[in-house]
Formats: sequence, structure tokens, C-alpha cells
Amino acid sequence: MESSLKNGPQVSVIIPTFNRAAIIGQTIENICQQTYPNIEIIIVDDGSTDDTPSVLKSYGGRIRWTFQPNGGPSAARNRGIAMANGEIVAFQDSDDLWHPTKIARQVSLLQKYKESVACLCNSVVELPHTTVVSFKNAPIDPPIEEGLWLNPTEIFTTRFILFNQAVAIRRDVLLRVGGFDESLRLLEDMEMALRLSLAGPWTFIREPLATRQAKLESTLGHEAIHLDIVEHEIRIREEVLQRLDSGPHFDALRDLMKQQLKRGRRCLRATRMKDNKALGPSIIGWAWERLEHYRAAANRRAPWFPQMKIAAVDSERCAFRCATAEGQTRETA
Repeated sequence: MESSLKNGPQVSVIIPTFNRAAIIGQTIENICQQTYPNIEIIIVDDGSTDDTPSVLKSYGGRIRWTFQPNGGPSAARNRGIAMANGEIVAFQDSDDLWHPTKIARQVSLLQKYKESVACLCNSVVELPHTTVVSFKNAPIDPPIEEGLWLNPTEIFTTRFILFNQAVAIRRDVLLRVGGFDESLRLLEDMEMALRLSLAGPWTFIREPLATRQAKLESTLGHEAIHLDIVEHEIRIREEVLQRLDSGPHFDALRDLMKQQLKRGRRCLRATRMKDNKALGPSIIGWAWERLEHYRAAANRRAPWFPQMKIAAVDSERCAFRCATAEGQTRETA
């Protein structure tokens, strides 16, 4: 195992940072604790005005880093992708942490399933007043610990799963789909996940191997208002819908995306009415928003709501065991 790790593909870990001099060192040290040895650490300082450059200089040749004028997280990640030498790219933020085996396990799965384009692990999200688990919150519940994920687009179309800190992606596929959309300041990870999901099957790891520290109050997500998020979500779904060709194999996916767009537009109208200064429209908007919340909750429990379709290799019988999240299985030679 140790020999295979040393001879494995290089992984480029890209960290965008902005004014995080106090904690960027903790992130670097956390990545240096990975059990996978063939890693290069690339940090893009996105216009910091604090002591971040001095902290980065102190690491010498242990890291590669560059400074650019502030352009947002998507621009910083794309700069890191352009600098990367690795066959596999992973992203980390300057306030989050990884389990020591995260990269080793993701590389192992990507090597095992050559047709997969990315590997997503489960994550713990630390919010200001609670902690949630990404897969459970989605919700997805794969019946096996790890394997091949056959329908990522259906899942990402219908719910959000923590992406940036939890994913490892083949660099050639990342370049082929075009990197992050730099015009987005919100939900750029949702948009990237949807585009990548169209490129082929993924792999997954059920165990939480990443920790997202969303309890830090200075992150962009805490500054965003609900209306902005809904508007971005609608725009992203509209653009991804345009990417789906007219082939019959995309019919069900297009219908699913259109349903989610209708839901998003209803939520947008409700939010705008709720923000109305007049009391009557505001009350109607609040009630409408509650109705959409309950409708979405009921839809998640419906039998037609997409579940994770997965496959695992049975090495003893040289067969694929395919399963849904409900635990049903079938075997193919």
C-alpha cells in the first residue's frame, strides 16, 4: 500500500485565501498531515491586505503560491488550476480541515474506477449553532461505504451537497468543462458540480473526511441574502438546462431540471413578496414561502424523488453490484 501511494498520481491541492493570515498556516499544516505523499500545495492570495503574504513566504518551498488582485473565489481557483501540475485536483478553503486519509482514499477510488471523473466524500459542516453531515442533510444515504456513483446529475439537480472541500477531480476533465464560472460570486460550487456531473460517473465515500467551518462569520456565504441565492440558483439551472442536448437519453433529466426551475421561480416570487414593505403582500409572501418549504419537504419523501444509483466491484466474483439508496441490488456479469 505504501509503495502504491508513493507511485500514485500527483494531486494538486488549491487553496484560495483572502485576509486569513491568522489561520492559513493551520490549513497548510492540516494538508501536510495527509497520508498520501504525492501532493503539491498551491495557494492563491486573492488580494489580501493583512499579513497573509508574510505567512506564506515563511513556508518556503513547501508550498507554491501567487498573489493576484481580488477577483473572488472562482477566479482564484481558476488561477490555481492553471498553475497545477497534478493529474488530480482538490480544493480546500483557508478555514476548513481534512481527515488525514481523505486524499489517499479518493485517489484509490479514482484509480480503481477509471471511468469516473471525480470523487466526492461526505463532510461535516460546523454552523454557528449546530453541526450537520452533508450526505444526511442532502439527503443521500448510500448503502455501501464507497463505490461508483452512476447518476450525479440527478442528485445535484435536486439538492445541494458540499462540493469544494469534499471533491477530487481529474484535471483533464476539469480543464475540458472550463473551470469555475468567474461571473458567479455565489453558488459557484453548485454550478461546477452540475457541469462536472454531465461529464460522466463519479465515485463517492460515505465517511465524512472533510470539515467545513461555516461558523466563521466573515465568509461570503454569511453576507449573502436569501434573494441573491435564489436568483443565482435559477440562473445556474437555466444555463445547465441549455447544455443538455436534444438526445432522448436526456429527456428525463431535462424534465427534472425544468421542475426544479419552476420551484425556484415560485420561491423567488414568494421571497420578493415577503420583502415588500406593504403588510398585505408581505404576509402573502411569507405564507407562500412556507408553503414552498412544506412542498419541498413532501417532495423529498415521494417515491419519485431521485435516489443515489451506485455500483461496487465484487473482486471475488468479478461482477458489478448495482444498488440504489434504498438498498436494492442487482448483479451483472
